Amino acid sequence: MDTEPATLKPTETAQRMVDYAVSKHRERYESCFWKAFAAGAMLSFGNLLSQIVSGGSPSLNASNPGLVKFLGGAVFPVGLIMITLQNQELLTSNMLYFPMAVLKRAVPFWGLCVNWIIVFFGNLVGSLFFAAILVRYTGIVSGPPYHDYIQSFAIHKASDPEWHQIFLRGIACNWLVCVAVWQAAAAKDTLSKIVGVWIPIMIFVACSYDHVIANMYSVPLGMMFGADLTTAEYIRKSLIASLIGNIVGALFIALPATYMYLSDFAAGGYRNAENGEASGSSVSSATEVKRHELTKSQ
Repeated sequence: MDTEPATLKPTETAQRMVDYAVSKHRERYESCFWKAFAAGAMLSFGNLLSQIVSGGSPSLNASNPGLVKFLGGAVFPVGLIMITLQNQELLTSNMLYFPMAVLKRAVPFWGLCVNWIIVFFGNLVGSLFFAAILVRYTGIVSGPPYHDYIQSFAIHKASDPEWHQIFLRGIACNWLVCVAVWQAAAAKDTLSKIVGVWIPIMIFVACSYDHVIANMYSVPLGMMFGADLTTAEYIRKSLIASLIGNIVGALFIALPATYMYLSDFAAGGYRNAENGEASGSSVSSATEVKRHELTKSQ
């Protein structure tokens, strides 16, 4: 007796990426912004938990820093898991969806630009709101050892590394994030989606790679706690470098996937999606076409 596979095939997953982009392109702008706001806050929840674990273990950090990095990385993914399961808007995920859809002409290039701008600022506002209102002013990490840890973490992220180092870390970071997003999209059940997200995100956090949205929480929070870092320095060095690096990292998944799995994309009825000529469930339509062709061949 044949059992249904637990995950989608790569071609079906790639088609789902395009479906996501088309759906997001059609979404109302204010809805997109508030989903991005929520995503910035959700990611910050995971970031805060990671800081509590890592910053609250000074003696272990001194004796076994690798273990602390692993533990901090192990709890951070809860943020992206909540974003994935709630279908919110995270910029680094959209860096995967939209280039694939634009390359296959399912979404116009201006749609990519508009979405990225709205989601960028939504994520930023959500992250800053969480850092200022729900962390700084609540005082939950204002005492030792968290105060000094949060300060030093911001310096290590945005001041100590060279620009090119942050850029390269951004590439590796979003390469892993997009692997997580791909695996979550391919999974058919909730538990598989959670595991698919967890492992790549844990790796990028434990390795101290740079995620532009995660840094929108941790670096400004460090500045709120008195880190010797100006807003201009943060934008010029950390934000811009990690943003560009994250875009490049996403393309490491988007470009090969488009080439390998979407070569016959137009046959599935996606090409004119932005004009309303395709249904909202493109993957299902493409699957039905394949089943019909298989039946005819038999």
